[in-house]
Amino acid sequence: MTDLRVDEVGPEAARDLVEVVQAAFGARPPLDPPAPALHETVDSARAALREHGGLLARVDGRPAGALLFEPDGSSLWLRRVSVDPRWQHRGVASALVGCAEEVAEDRRFATVCLIARLELPATQRFWMHRGYVETARDGVMLTYSKAVPLDADVPTPDATRELGRRLADVVRAGDLVLLAGDLGSGKTTFTQGIGAGLRVRGPVTSPTFVIARVHPPLVDGVPLVHVDAYRLGGLDELDDLDLDTSLDDAVTVVEWGEGLAEPLSSQRLDVTIRRPRGGTPGGAADEDEESRHIQITPVGRRWVDADLGPLRDAVRSGGGSVPC
Repeated sequence: MTDLRVDEVGPEAARDLVEVVQAAFGARPPLDPPAPALHETVDSARAALREHGGLLARVDGRPAGALLFEPDGSSLWLRRVSVDPRWQHRGVASALVGCAEEVAEDRRFATVCLIARLELPATQRFWMHRGYVETARDGVMLTYSKAVPLDADVPTPDATRELGRRLADVVRAGDLVLLAGDLGSGKTTFTQGIGAGLRVRGPVTSPTFVIARVHPPLVDGVPLVHVDAYRLGGLDELDDLDLDTSLDDAVTVVEWGEGLAEPLSSQRLDVTIRRPRGGTPGGAADEDEESRHIQITPVGRRWVDADLGPLRDAVRSGGGSVPC
């Protein structure tokens, strides 16, 4: 069994990083124009690492993958993303990128971006598989971007509603929000906050027995479609719901939609609400029973371009080092 480890590194790792970059980019087919990574030197890598840092992946202690960070406003750019050919197809690239995304979240960036080449379709497929979308094109240079998830620890149901209300500030007609979480985790409470922020006619309650409810706006605005997919057998049943408004004209919130409602839109927010786990198996949690952890994962181009500032301002993530 091999030992794969990813660490944040500084200028002391410049020589190892260049070794990986040269091996990875040197093994690619000839490109026009040539990849500038081939001209990376220990000195240039040391300067880049000193300024912004990077990641180095090691397999059994040997350098196997690397990348450089380059902040630009609210975006964290990934440069020189490389895996030594000897270690390709062993999860090194996924480990690197996953750790980079955690760094971006920890440092409160809004998006992660990178440049890929048009001539390398396998590389494009890798990034798309990880949820990145093409956001710009300049000749053979493609920009791929991904919105950074938001994590929040909310201590009370009122705080859960308030986070939902803040979400209402950024959603618009046609948006889809999928809610996942155990029974009683707070999915309906979160939806009540969305409804309050949208100023729709209430009350917003669990639609379990009617499957779906439409809440029209009390003032100029968009309606809220609130769906409980727990008893639905498949996407066809969801499509067949006899709603008196188009989903394109409303904000749609689907409870229990994970694994079922994703085909409704490739542009959505996946919201997972978890209770704290602690204590002994079967025993009570060792944290406040009302506290929840909420993760909001933006999916698709819509959310790369969206201004999530009001929502990010409401999130108070914990600090500390990134566990890569």
